[in-house]
Amino acid sequence: MHSEKINQIKAELAAAKADSPEELEAFRMRFISKKSIIGALFAEMRNIPNDQKKAFGQEVNEVKNLAEEKFKELIAQSESGSQQKRVLDQDLTLPPTAWPVGGIHPLTAVRQRIVTIFERIGFNLSEGPEIEDDWHNFTALNFPENHPAREMQDTFFIEKNPDIALRTHTSSVQVRVMENENPPIRTLSPGRVFRNEAISARAHCIFHQVEGLYVDENVSFSDLKQTLYHFAKEMFGKQTQVRFRPSYFPFTEPSAEIDISCQLCGGKGCNICKGSGWVEIGGSGMVDPNVLKNCGIDPEKYTGFAFGMGIERIAMLKYQINDLRLFTENDIRFLNQFRGLL
Repeated sequence: MHSEKINQIKAELAAAKADSPEELEAFRMRFISKKSIIGALFAEMRNIPNDQKKAFGQEVNEVKNLAEEKFKELIAQSESGSQQKRVLDQDLTLPPTAWPVGGIHPLTAVRQRIVTIFERIGFNLSEGPEIEDDWHNFTALNFPENHPAREMQDTFFIEKNPDIALRTHTSSVQVRVMENENPPIRTLSPGRVFRNEAISARAHCIFHQVEGLYVDENVSFSDLKQTLYHFAKEMFGKQTQVRFRPSYFPFTEPSAEIDISCQLCGGKGCNICKGSGWVEIGGSGMVDPNVLKNCGIDPEKYTGFAFGMGIERIAMLKYQINDLRLFTENDIRFLNQFRGLL
């Protein structure tokens, strides 16, 4: 009787088919699960005479292995059939899906535009470390020890080493250039800088600067003005006006703030320029003789000018962006507006 039942199960296994997940589950419940018909055969083992248990057990194990092999075979057939069906369901005549293409970040685009403008008039590109020592970040630039001017920078000092800090400006790169090259020097130093400031719509603790330096014989303030006139008109348009306001920087003398006519109102006055018609873009001046001397350059023979601008500030003015934080929040809705800038 048991042999007939086992042969009947073998015949069912040989004829079994499963073309869907539901049929696979039905097969598993009938032949594989603990409550299956094969499981019931194992439960009958206790009723089999001792002299027949070995032979009966072998037959039941054989049919169990057949069921498991058949289940694996049905799974493989089902997966193959599903994949083929998915392929057949596709309309191969449809055009391919266009994946979105990334764009240049607005700060990268503005940085490259600035570099291109100055490279065309002879400036070379120079870079330096973001972690600087006191000499290159302060002392060589005419910041005396304990001078209030050091507090202007809101510096991030490296813990346990007050002589090492995250650079507060890329002027430190200019010091390295002057220490290692002989005049004439005409270099541009873009890069990331760090200052301990509260993050707001108009300020950030991490931002980008670009600073320029020109050192040679007979360099004058007139050369500085013409260089920045050229830059402003190339970056913002021929209609842009430029003005210089007296200011103070430890490393330049005389020093001046650089203003351009407001790009939003055309100089008529608005909330961006606070009604003045002018917007500040950076600082500039003639290199202080002490700075030249500190870098091993004879101030009696050579003079020079330097200028510095925030890349975020330039980008905000050029694209009329009113919140500095947008540049670092990585909001794809904001960044998608600048595709194709380069």
